[in-house]
Amino acid sequence: MIVVATADFELYHGVVTELRDRGVTFTTIEPDEPLPDRTEAVVVGPEEAVDPPADIAVVEAAPAEPRRAVEDLLAIMRGDAGRVIVGIDPGEKPGIAVLAGDVVIGAFQVPADQVGAVVRREIEGATDPLVRIGDGARLVGSRVVDDLEDVPVEVVDETGTTPYLGTGARGMGDVLAAVNIARIEGERVDSIDIEPTAGELQRITDRSREAGDDNRAIDEQLARRVASGELDIEEALAEHRERTE
Repeated sequence: MIVVATADFELYHGVVTELRDRGVTFTTIEPDEPLPDRTEAVVVGPEEAVDPPADIAVVEAAPAEPRRAVEDLLAIMRGDAGRVIVGIDPGEKPGIAVLAGDVVIGAFQVPADQVGAVVRREIEGATDPLVRIGDGARLVGSRVVDDLEDVPVEVVDETGTTPYLGTGARGMGDVLAAVNIARIEGERVDSIDIEPTAGELQRITDRSREAGDDNRAIDEQLARRVASGELDIEEALAEHRERTE
Protein backbone atom coordinates (compact mmCIF):
# COMPACT_ATOMS: atom_id res chain seq x y z
CA MET A 1 0.00 0.00 0.00
CA ILE A 2 1.13 3.57 -0.75
CA VAL A 3 1.13 6.09 2.11
CA VAL A 4 1.15 9.87 1.62
CA ALA A 5 2.81 11.45 4.67
CA THR A 6 3.35 15.17 4.15
CA ALA A 7 2.40 18.44 5.79
CA ASP A 8 2.91 20.30 2.51
CA PHE A 9 -0.62 21.05 1.27
CA GLU A 10 0.41 21.67 -2.34
CA LEU A 11 2.30 18.39 -2.50
CA TYR A 12 -0.49 16.52 -0.69
CA HIS A 13 -3.15 17.78 -3.09
CA GLY A 14 -1.05 17.08 -6.19
CA VAL A 15 -0.03 13.54 -5.21
CA VAL A 16 -3.50 12.56 -3.99
CA THR A 17 -5.08 13.85 -7.20
CA GLU A 18 -2.61 11.90 -9.34
CA LEU A 19 -3.20 8.71 -7.35
CA ARG A 20 -6.98 9.06 -7.54
CA ASP A 21 -6.86 9.74 -11.28
CA ARG A 22 -4.98 6.45 -11.73
CA GLY A 23 -7.28 4.45 -9.48
CA VAL A 24 -4.46 3.60 -7.04
CA THR A 25 -5.24 2.53 -3.47
CA PHE A 26 -3.48 4.69 -0.86
CA THR A 27 -3.88 6.21 2.57
CA THR A 28 -2.72 9.44 4.16
CA ILE A 29 -1.18 10.20 7.56
CA GLU A 30 0.55 13.06 9.31
CA PRO A 31 4.36 12.91 8.96
CA ASP A 32 4.84 12.14 12.67
CA GLU A 33 2.30 9.29 12.76
CA PRO A 34 3.39 5.63 12.62
CA LEU A 35 3.13 3.95 9.24
CA PRO A 36 0.17 1.58 8.84
CA ASP A 37 0.58 -2.14 8.47
CA ARG A 38 1.12 -3.33 4.88
CA THR A 39 2.88 -0.07 3.89
CA GLU A 40 5.09 -0.70 0.85
CA ALA A 41 6.06 2.85 -0.13
CA VAL A 42 5.67 6.29 1.40
CA VAL A 43 5.86 9.73 -0.21
CA VAL A 44 7.12 12.74 1.74
CA GLY A 45 7.95 16.34 0.97
CA PRO A 46 11.40 17.93 0.83
CA GLU A 47 13.11 17.90 4.24
CA GLU A 48 10.29 15.83 5.76
CA ALA A 49 11.83 12.88 7.57
CA VAL A 50 10.39 9.43 8.13
CA ASP A 51 12.17 6.41 9.56
CA PRO A 52 10.52 3.34 8.04
CA PRO A 53 11.78 -0.24 8.14
CA ALA A 54 14.34 -1.16 5.49
CA ASP A 55 11.76 -2.92 3.30
CA ILE A 56 9.62 0.23 2.89
CA ALA A 57 10.63 2.62 0.09
CA VAL A 58 10.59 6.39 0.60
CA VAL A 59 9.99 8.82 -2.28
CA GLU A 60 10.80 12.46 -1.64
CA ALA A 61 8.59 14.57 -3.90
CA ALA A 62 8.72 18.17 -5.06
CA PRO A 63 5.40 20.05 -4.79
CA ALA A 64 5.72 21.16 -8.42
CA GLU A 65 6.17 17.60 -9.73
CA PRO A 66 3.55 15.34 -8.14
CA ARG A 67 3.14 13.22 -11.29
CA ARG A 68 6.84 12.34 -11.31
CA ALA A 69 6.58 11.25 -7.68
CA VAL A 70 3.57 9.06 -8.42
CA GLU A 71 5.34 7.44 -11.37
CA ASP A 72 8.29 6.65 -9.08
CA LEU A 73 5.91 5.17 -6.52
CA LEU A 74 4.18 2.99 -9.11
CA ALA A 75 7.53 1.83 -10.45
CA ILE A 76 8.48 0.73 -6.95
CA MET A 77 5.17 -1.10 -6.51
CA ARG A 78 5.65 -2.90 -9.82
CA GLY A 79 9.22 -3.85 -9.03
CA ASP A 80 11.38 -3.61 -12.14
CA ALA A 81 9.51 -1.03 -14.19
CA GLY A 82 11.53 -1.64 -17.33
CA ARG A 83 12.94 0.76 -19.89
CA VAL A 84 11.10 4.00 -20.60
CA ILE A 85 9.93 3.95 -24.23
CA VAL A 86 8.01 6.78 -25.89
CA GLY A 87 5.81 5.98 -28.88
CA ILE A 88 4.78 8.74 -31.29
CA ASP A 89 2.09 8.60 -33.97
CA PRO A 90 3.17 11.60 -36.09
CA GLY A 91 -0.12 12.66 -37.63
CA GLU A 92 -1.53 16.15 -37.95
CA LYS A 93 -1.81 16.29 -34.15
CA PRO A 94 0.60 13.60 -32.96
CA GLY A 95 -0.31 11.09 -30.30
CA ILE A 96 2.34 10.34 -27.67
CA ALA A 97 2.44 7.37 -25.29
CA VAL A 98 5.01 6.88 -22.51
CA LEU A 99 5.63 3.30 -21.39
CA ALA A 100 7.68 1.94 -18.51
CA GLY A 101 8.19 -1.66 -19.45
CA ASP A 102 4.77 -2.71 -20.72
CA VAL A 103 2.81 -0.24 -18.59
CA VAL A 104 1.48 3.02 -20.05
CA ILE A 105 2.39 5.78 -17.61
CA GLY A 106 1.51 8.81 -19.73
CA ALA A 107 -0.45 9.76 -22.85
CA PHE A 108 -0.69 13.04 -24.75
CA GLN A 109 -1.93 14.58 -27.99
CA VAL A 110 -0.28 17.87 -28.89
CA PRO A 111 0.55 20.03 -31.93
CA ALA A 112 3.55 18.80 -33.91
CA ASP A 113 5.80 21.67 -32.80
CA GLN A 114 5.32 20.68 -29.13
CA VAL A 115 6.19 16.99 -29.46
CA GLY A 116 9.93 17.40 -28.81
CA ALA A 117 9.37 19.41 -25.63
CA VAL A 118 6.81 16.92 -24.28
CA VAL A 119 9.08 13.94 -24.97
CA ARG A 120 12.08 15.61 -23.33
CA ARG A 121 10.02 16.40 -20.25
CA GLU A 122 8.75 12.82 -20.00
CA ILE A 123 12.16 11.14 -20.36
CA GLU A 124 13.99 13.52 -18.03
CA GLY A 125 15.86 11.46 -15.47
CA ALA A 126 15.12 8.13 -17.20
CA THR A 127 17.96 5.66 -17.69
CA ASP A 128 18.54 4.81 -21.37
CA PRO A 129 15.18 6.02 -22.75
CA LEU A 130 14.10 5.18 -26.30
CA VAL A 131 11.75 6.97 -28.70
CA ARG A 132 9.86 5.10 -31.42
CA ILE A 133 8.04 7.07 -34.10
CA GLY A 134 5.74 5.87 -36.85
CA ASP A 135 6.76 6.21 -40.48
CA GLY A 136 3.43 7.47 -41.83
CA ALA A 137 4.06 11.26 -41.82
CA ARG A 138 7.72 11.67 -42.55
CA LEU A 139 7.85 15.46 -42.59
CA VAL A 140 6.39 15.65 -39.10
CA GLY A 141 8.61 12.77 -38.04
CA SER A 142 11.68 14.51 -39.42
CA ARG A 143 11.01 17.58 -37.29
CA VAL A 144 10.57 15.43 -34.19
CA VAL A 145 13.81 13.53 -34.83
CA ASP A 146 15.67 16.81 -35.32
CA ASP A 147 14.25 18.09 -32.00
CA LEU A 148 15.52 14.92 -30.28
CA GLU A 149 18.97 14.77 -31.84
CA ASP A 150 20.63 13.48 -28.65
CA VAL A 151 17.93 10.86 -27.88
CA PRO A 152 17.90 7.34 -29.41
CA VAL A 153 15.10 7.19 -32.01
CA GLU A 154 13.73 4.27 -34.00
CA VAL A 155 11.37 4.58 -36.98
CA VAL A 156 8.62 1.97 -36.89
CA ASP A 157 6.38 0.59 -39.63
CA GLU A 158 3.06 1.90 -38.35
CA THR A 159 0.89 -0.23 -40.64
CA GLY A 160 -1.98 -1.60 -38.58
CA THR A 161 -1.15 0.30 -35.40
CA THR A 162 -4.36 2.35 -35.31
CA PRO A 163 -7.03 0.17 -33.66
CA TYR A 164 -10.72 -0.04 -34.40
CA LEU A 165 -12.49 2.57 -32.27
CA GLY A 166 -15.87 1.67 -30.81
CA THR A 167 -18.59 3.94 -29.51
CA GLY A 168 -17.26 6.65 -27.20
CA ALA A 169 -13.63 6.23 -28.26
CA ARG A 170 -13.62 8.90 -30.96
CA GLY A 171 -10.42 10.98 -30.90
CA MET A 172 -8.34 8.33 -29.13
CA GLY A 173 -6.93 6.70 -32.26
CA ASP A 174 -3.64 8.63 -32.44
CA VAL A 175 -2.79 8.00 -28.78
CA LEU A 176 -3.66 4.29 -28.99
CA ALA A 177 -1.58 4.02 -32.16
CA ALA A 178 1.32 5.60 -30.26
CA VAL A 179 1.01 2.87 -27.60
CA ASN A 180 1.26 0.20 -30.31
CA ILE A 181 4.18 1.99 -31.99
CA ALA A 182 6.07 2.06 -28.68
CA ARG A 183 5.84 -1.75 -28.55
CA ILE A 184 7.26 -2.41 -32.04
CA GLU A 185 10.98 -2.59 -32.75
CA GLY A 186 12.08 -0.22 -35.50
CA GLU A 187 15.14 0.99 -37.37
CA ARG A 188 17.53 3.30 -35.53
CA VAL A 189 17.84 6.65 -37.32
CA ASP A 190 19.53 10.01 -36.95
CA SER A 191 17.27 11.72 -39.51
CA ILE A 192 14.22 11.06 -41.71
CA ASP A 193 13.91 11.77 -45.42
CA ILE A 194 11.52 14.71 -45.55
CA GLU A 195 10.27 14.44 -49.14
CA PRO A 196 6.63 13.25 -49.05
CA THR A 197 5.54 10.72 -51.63
CA ALA A 198 2.83 11.42 -54.17
CA GLY A 199 0.62 8.96 -52.28
CA GLU A 200 1.08 10.82 -49.00
CA LEU A 201 0.15 14.13 -50.62
CA GLN A 202 -2.91 12.53 -52.24
CA ARG A 203 -4.07 11.14 -48.90
CA ILE A 204 -3.82 14.61 -47.35
CA THR A 205 -5.79 16.06 -50.26
CA ASP A 206 -8.45 13.37 -49.86
CA ARG A 207 -8.71 14.07 -46.12
CA SER A 208 -9.17 17.76 -46.82
CA ARG A 209 -12.12 17.00 -49.08
CA GLU A 210 -13.68 14.78 -46.40
CA ALA A 211 -13.08 17.36 -43.65
CA GLY A 212 -14.86 20.25 -45.36
CA ASP A 213 -18.57 20.72 -45.89
CA ASP A 214 -18.22 22.04 -49.45
CA ASN A 215 -16.34 19.16 -51.12
CA ARG A 216 -13.24 21.36 -51.28
CA ALA A 217 -9.79 19.83 -51.74
CA ILE A 218 -6.57 21.69 -51.00
CA ASP A 219 -3.81 21.96 -53.59
CA GLU A 220 -0.38 20.27 -53.52
CA GLN A 221 1.39 23.28 -52.01
CA LEU A 222 -0.96 23.33 -49.03
CA ALA A 223 -0.80 19.53 -48.77
CA ARG A 224 2.99 19.78 -48.41
CA ARG A 225 2.59 22.32 -45.60
CA VAL A 226 0.17 19.95 -43.86
CA ALA A 227 2.64 17.08 -44.26
CA SER A 228 5.36 19.20 -42.67
CA GLY A 229 3.16 20.00 -39.68
CA GLU A 230 3.07 23.73 -40.52
CA LEU A 231 -0.71 23.60 -40.96
CA ASP A 232 -3.47 21.23 -39.97
CA ILE A 233 -6.27 20.30 -42.38
CA GLU A 234 -8.69 22.95 -41.10
CA GLU A 235 -6.06 25.71 -41.38
CA ALA A 236 -5.16 24.58 -44.91
CA LEU A 237 -8.82 24.60 -45.95
CA ALA A 238 -9.25 28.10 -44.52
CA GLU A 239 -6.22 29.35 -46.45
CA HIS A 240 -7.49 27.69 -49.62
CA ARG A 241 -10.85 29.45 -49.25
CA GLU A 242 -9.11 32.83 -48.83
CA ARG A 243 -7.20 32.26 -52.05
CA THR A 244 -10.15 31.17 -54.18
CA GLU A 245 -13.08 33.19 -52.93
